[in-house]
Amino acid sequence: MKKTYKIDVDCANCANKMEEAARKTDGVKNATVNFMTLKMIVEFEEGADPGSVMKLVQKNCKKVEDDCEIFL
Repeated sequence: MKKTYKIDVDCANCANKMEEAARKTDGVKNATVNFMTLKMIVEFEEGADPGSVMKLVQKNCKKVEDDCEIFL
């Protein structure tokens, strides 16, 4: 399953850090962050709960870029 989330991030480099952090999160099969459109597309692993996984994604993204935001 894929879902798209609106994000708020200051620069393209920060968006790349968010993408990398999201990809390393358990339950995420793939993640893509587009700085120009301020969107994150997350593909979840089979059987993963998107709500729980996105809370972990948000936590991991805050570790690498503390002023980023993912609107869940």
